[in-house]
Amino acid sequence: MNNFDLAVPVLSRGKHRNPRKGACFMEFASYLAGEPWSDHPACTDPLLAGVARDVNDCTTDAGRTRLAPLIPSVIGLTPEDPHVVPLMTGVCIQHALPVVSQERQYILAVALLVGERTLAALDGQPLDTLRPEAQVALDAVPSAAKWARTFTARPHRGTPDFARRTAPRAVSCAVEGISQACVSNPDERLYELLEAVIAECERWMPAPVVAPTQVTRRESVEAK
Repeated sequence: MNNFDLAVPVLSRGKHRNPRKGACFMEFASYLAGEPWSDHPACTDPLLAGVARDVNDCTTDAGRTRLAPLIPSVIGLTPEDPHVVPLMTGVCIQHALPVVSQERQYILAVALLVGERTLAALDGQPLDTLRPEAQVALDAVPSAAKWARTFTARPHRGTPDFARRTAPRAVSCAVEGISQACVSNPDERLYELLEAVIAECERWMPAPVVAPTQVTRRESVEAK
């Protein structure tokens, strides 16, 4: 039995070489999943893992222990549907927009509109289509929404990779913005954000395949 078997590592900021040095949210997940020690384990969707790392690092030491019960819930969440990334990004932005600084509101409003266009394209809808929850979030920050609509209407060189570039930057901006916002409960807000993103990711996991019920010989005879 090693030292890790005797004590649960304490959740703390950043990366750790081994459990004796502590653990971040996703390092602990890698251990529970039976993977090599890493904060980028294969058992969790990359964007969800990024949100978890950001929340872990931006939550205060006093509030971080509350995150631990959520760790098992991210293991095995690896949906392949392309809707998942813009939807999880939207969840983060919707939580952040009402409280973050104006500068961050402008950045996040742009990312939200780009994510909505990504979803519209996937569903074969007009690119200016907005989900009701996205519309509500933008309506709450009219100045940022107006600027974002003007900005995204301009011609831009190339097409940014939303999943690899825009989404990770947007969720980091959202999480950091909440942690620095002038609110009384940033830890509570970050916990609720992570909980909501996990739920969104879980919603897109394929339903488990249930094996057909096996009828025994005796049951078959009795049925006759």
